Amino acid sequence: MNYLNTFFKKKKKILFQDIIKILNAKNQKKYKNLAINDIQNLDQAGKNDITFFHTSKYKDLLEKTKSNIIITNSKLSDLIPKSKIKFVVENVLISVANITEYIYPDSLNDEFENNFINHKKNKKYKNVKFGSNVIIGENVKIGKNCKIGHNSIVESNVIIGNNCNIGCNVIIKKTIIGKEVSILDGAIIGKKGFGFFPNKEKNIRYPHIGIVIINENSEIGC
Repeated sequence: MNYLNTFFKKKKKILFQDIIKILNAKNQKKYKNLAINDIQNLDQAGKNDITFFHTSKYKDLLEKTKSNIIITNSKLSDLIPKSKIKFVVENVLISVANITEYIYPDSLNDEFENNFINHKKNKKYKNVKFGSNVIIGENVKIGKNCKIGHNSIVESNVIIGNNCNIGCNVIIKKTIIGKEVSILDGAIIGKKGFGFFPNKEKNIRYPHIGIVIINENSEIGC
């Protein structure tokens, strides 16, 4: 099931020449004005998306990918079809991290959000019961008969289904929640992931652009 990712802002204009500079690539100049849409996994990438192939266990997905632009290493480069544009790099995952950060400039940030609404005056939340000191971000969708406990924060663009019970001191961001879900006191959901790639000069933090999806009839502990 695919969901539109409204939680991360992408650069409006991405050209192939931008990727050439990031990867310090050679012999790719003829494609420099090609427009790039996004960076995706092999199985999700479209023809104008960049994708990556870093281990032979994904060879089946490589044969099926729609992407025309693939990042790989020298050991695997011969497996890339000649019809594809390939970038051969020393470390595929570090290259992917650098491109992801370029396409999604805020992907490494996890600051608190300042864009909040007054839910007490918003008529679309009339079927929701709020505790004290609840903060709701912009464009949040909350279903009928939901309860949100004291001192909880629901950041912008989060979706909560019907009949959900959100406890006290809960933080929810970058999340889509189905109906009949209970989230217990103190839970933090959707916080930026933690991960580094070791490099010779310094560790490179990996940008996370994923979202959390909680299906219906689930219960989440703190």
